[in-house]
Amino acid sequence: MSSSSSARCTMGDIQAIDIVRLGAQGDGVADGPSGPIFVPYALPGERVQADVRGERARLIAVVEASPDRIAPVCRHFTHCGGCAVQHLRGPTYLAWKREMVVAAFAARGIEVPVGSVATVGAGARRRASFSARRTGRGVTLGFHEAKGVEIVDLQECPVTASAIVRALPGLRRLVEPLMSRRAPGRVVVTLAANGLDVAIEDVPGDPSPDVREFLAREATALKLARLTLSGDILYQATIPAVRFGTANVVLPPRSFLQAAPAAEAEMARLVTAAVGEAKRVVDLFCGMGTFTFPLAQRVSVLAVDGDKVAIAALDNAAKRTPGLKPIETKLRDLFREPLSVKELQPFEAAVFDPPRAGAATQAAALAASSIKRVAAVSCNPATLARDARILIDGGFKLERVTPIDQFLYSPHIEAVAVFRR
Repeated sequence: MSSSSSARCTMGDIQAIDIVRLGAQGDGVADGPSGPIFVPYALPGERVQADVRGERARLIAVVEASPDRIAPVCRHFTHCGGCAVQHLRGPTYLAWKREMVVAAFAARGIEVPVGSVATVGAGARRRASFSARRTGRGVTLGFHEAKGVEIVDLQECPVTASAIVRALPGLRRLVEPLMSRRAPGRVVVTLAANGLDVAIEDVPGDPSPDVREFLAREATALKLARLTLSGDILYQATIPAVRFGTANVVLPPRSFLQAAPAAEAEMARLVTAAVGEAKRVVDLFCGMGTFTFPLAQRVSVLAVDGDKVAIAALDNAAKRTPGLKPIETKLRDLFREPLSVKELQPFEAAVFDPPRAGAATQAAALAASSIKRVAAVSCNPATLARDARILIDGGFKLERVTPIDQFLYSPHIEAVAVFRR
């Protein structure tokens, strides 16, 4: 059936519609008489029955299925809001992810050589942020519903590291005394190099001595490395650490960490290759040293970030790691005060990995500097493309972009862009 028949056969709000493309959030998109209609869990080429409410619709049934439709790998799919596209065949899924990057750059007038998507596979994510709420039967722990406010009590998760998933029953027992029936709390679990680091957030009050004793006992049973409540350490068997290059970096509570170690390793490989034969490199928005330490295995690095705790962790690890080229650290809010053209003058190459908002002001300074090579890392193709436009207009050539799918089954994609004058 052609797309021209979209949005007809109306029976009240129930419509038979034809899906013509996949949207940026993973929804199937039909061309309705008043504009696009977004249908979660529908695929291009499918005819579906849907309950249409304006531009949004609820999928009722797939009348004619796409050959790209496959069985989801998780029992919670469509109920849990963690994944958007488990039902899409692998090659088509990767083509969709790549197209997000291509489209973002095209919107800035950039024809970009986008490579194949590097993937991390199932069970790769080392950090999960769960919601938790006390109920009459104990604690519900998991992710929020796809289209609601309730918490899906997770029994499995193909995206998250198996060590975290195995710990879920014990984590429910652990957090129960801290949870209320009203507002949900948050339980952030990180698989560090030496065990699970559990951080409980959004929970009011200070636990009593009896509760603290219970928490320590349960944390011991779970073999946790550390347990924190609102940033305060309640239990610690060992200091959680992560490995960047040859350095073991102590993991501060609430610190930023790339989602998947395999993706992080591929990004580090691309970044270190991008700086080429440079002798001095500036690592902007360096965090705890994700790229600083791989770079410092062969070049001297100035590492700059506005996070005081992250810089302290990086500095401490640098002092304890032998065999590295010199690492200098600088605490600086690069959004308020980017490194100037003069400050960038001693460096031959730069790396920047800002938050989702990107780094337009810092990119402008890089464009006006004498730096010859730049590697830009981003989890937001739109702001990466905006910053790329600034660099290109300043005399850089965009050599290549590599998408990295560390956010499996989601509409998010990481990318590394390499520039040279």
